[in-house]
Amino acid sequence: MSEAGQSEWRPGGGRHVLLAVHTGRQDIVELARSSAARLARAGITVRVLADEASELRIEGAEVVPTDAEAARGAEIVMVFGGDGTFLRAAELARYSHAALMGVNLGRVGFLAETEPEAVEETLTAIERCEYSVEKRLAIEVDVLDAAGGVVGGTWALNEVSVEKAERSRVLDVVIAVDGRPLTSFGCDGLLFATPTGSTAYAFSAGGPVLWPDVEALLLVPSNAHALFARPLVTSPDSVLSVAIPPDGNRARVSADGRRALDVPDGGRVDVRRAARPLRIARVHAGAFGDRLVAKFGLPVRGFRDARRHDPGHELRPSRNVLMRDVVSLPGPDGAAAPTREEVRGGTADPDA
Repeated sequence: MSEAGQSEWRPGGGRHVLLAVHTGRQDIVELARSSAARLARAGITVRVLADEASELRIEGAEVVPTDAEAARGAEIVMVFGGDGTFLRAAELARYSHAALMGVNLGRVGFLAETEPEAVEETLTAIERCEYSVEKRLAIEVDVLDAAGGVVGGTWALNEVSVEKAERSRVLDVVIAVDGRPLTSFGCDGLLFATPTGSTAYAFSAGGPVLWPDVEALLLVPSNAHALFARPLVTSPDSVLSVAIPPDGNRARVSADGRRALDVPDGGRVDVRRAARPLRIARVHAGAFGDRLVAKFGLPVRGFRDARRHDPGHELRPSRNVLMRDVVSLPGPDGAAAPTREEVRGGTADPDA
């Protein structure tokens, strides 16, 4: 395992892996059980959450309360499910030094490290400590009343949304950056996103995709009634604020779609970089661009050629560009090497 700015992790008196599982599907439960059995055979202590233990029924697992102490002392929080399960697990991992590692069993699974068919490879990497750890910027939120007093707070890995409480009314907002007013307009809401969350809610609202290693904060208005309502990318050290006029619609805050707070009349929401980043474990060395291609099914063979292959659907749902050589690299003579898809399809000479 390697991580920039930190010494290499070395097994000590014992290793612990916490499982976070979407127990609503039997196939996911079975995969979690078989993975736990393999980790146990490797001498790694498996932890399960108290509210999942009865569904998982993993013999010999250590049952821990579902609270801030669950991941303390653990090396990995291994997530079996989609992005929702991953975000739930992030609530536990943020209180510890554990790294999140996801197995995508949902539909998109942008946060997950690997697909189900590669679980054995991932478990081998955990056993051998052959993985790297990325630090992901998170955000903290303060909710203030009209007098400027803090009345609540939360955090997010993906995004924080400030939304109108009444669907029939527009939300009036005043936006400020580092304490300086920038603009005001009516809207359905605002999104404050991290680079990790740029491919989630913010992307759907028209925001740009930021590579995860970009240090920045993202502000995206939702259905704004204004000419100047473009997404903004600011310094990671900026404080982004939105004030709600006392005579306007009421607002509420939602963090990662999981934690909600009401904004008092005439109140304000401040968003800043969290003091502590989230840690995500990676086994595969695929670039983020490859992940975009795989998750969104992007055409990568050129516009004219893609038109003959149904643009946007070049990769079958079972294909994963991160693990199979779908994207080819130039060969030693400068020509593009044939992809495995081309070899299988008979469009390239496998012996060339």
